[in-house]
Amino acid sequence: MTSYVSLVPFTTVAQSIPPNVFAEMDRKVAAAVAGGVDVIDLAKGNPDAFPADFIRDVARRTVDDPTNARYSPFDGKPSFLQAAQAWYRNTYDVDVDWKTQLFAVEGAVDGLAALFAVLVSPGDAVAYADPYYPSYHCMTVMSQAEEVLLPSLPERGFLPDLDAVPADTWGRVKVLVLNYPNNPTGAQAPREFLERAIELAHEHHFAIVQDFAYAGLGVREQQISILSLPGAFDVAVEVCSLSKMYAMAGWRAGFIAGNDDIVGHVKQYHYQMGSMVTGMVQDAGAAALESDQSCVRELASRYAVRRGIVAGGLRDAGLDVFDSDGGIYAWVRAPKGLTGGQFADVLLERAAVAALPGTCFGKAGVDYVRFSLLKSEDRLCEAVRRIAAVLA
Repeated sequence: MTSYVSLVPFTTVAQSIPPNVFAEMDRKVAAAVAGGVDVIDLAKGNPDAFPADFIRDVARRTVDDPTNARYSPFDGKPSFLQAAQAWYRNTYDVDVDWKTQLFAVEGAVDGLAALFAVLVSPGDAVAYADPYYPSYHCMTVMSQAEEVLLPSLPERGFLPDLDAVPADTWGRVKVLVLNYPNNPTGAQAPREFLERAIELAHEHHFAIVQDFAYAGLGVREQQISILSLPGAFDVAVEVCSLSKMYAMAGWRAGFIAGNDDIVGHVKQYHYQMGSMVTGMVQDAGAAALESDQSCVRELASRYAVRRGIVAGGLRDAGLDVFDSDGGIYAWVRAPKGLTGGQFADVLLERAAVAALPGTCFGKAGVDYVRFSLLKSEDRLCEAVRRIAAVLA
């Protein structure tokens, strides 16, 4: 087929977009599968679960509601926003005003992109832990902003030392992005860490964006909401997604909550540059948020079992696995003498197991790989068996 080159030069932003690390691994896995290899793909963070029956029942029923064939309200359906308000109150004892402090978005990345658009100007500084979710880096680059990486080391439970950052650096920061439970490490942030972040935000006048995509998926204890802490509403917003909590990844729904002024500016931006969440998805999401959350607890328990299979099996095989507190991944140090990238190549070539090199998540991940827990227990056991055989 003939290909065509644009006669129009592309914008600076278009030319600055970093490659998608997930798409590159998808291509490698697809090539191996096309060659007849039985690949166990543990590189993706794509939930293998299915929304609970009661969530699907609402989706089936409301897809036939004529109002859901029309555009949804710009801010989100009142029923969806009120359900998110109730979820905050019931789960985290946080009072959020659904009219001014909540806004519906098509998943966490949609919300993050809107927040970067209204908070980050060229030349601003954006701080986040290294390793990090790749979208933070991409959005910073596309915003022509300065990246301030906060090293997160194993001896600190993969939490950055906020007090090790010089005051003049904090003085340059416009936005601090947090992500707990963390992707890729699975670290959770204790109350004291979040309280210190809020203190620094007040002192140095920056905003905090907490990416709460893995809410409810803790191992032993659940990550608290940053909005439950004193002073948070002055400086912080939280981005929540229904993708992981309720296995609704393909339905695309979530919300931004917190500081009225920031949420209000996101609304104005999104009215012009975004699209509304599908009506029946909001109806199903409202049912999920208003439920007793037993479906989330069941998912968390399932992932805890899977984490035990992968972490325990890989430790038995001689690997160093971070004892993570939440999320849906295992963060594993590569064997001595190999980088994470080299180890990932070995695993795909010799074990037919796909994992993401830690450098996909920043420089601090150079010696690590990330395994997802989103395969059946049988397939995870087989993956561990194959990896152990390669290491033997």
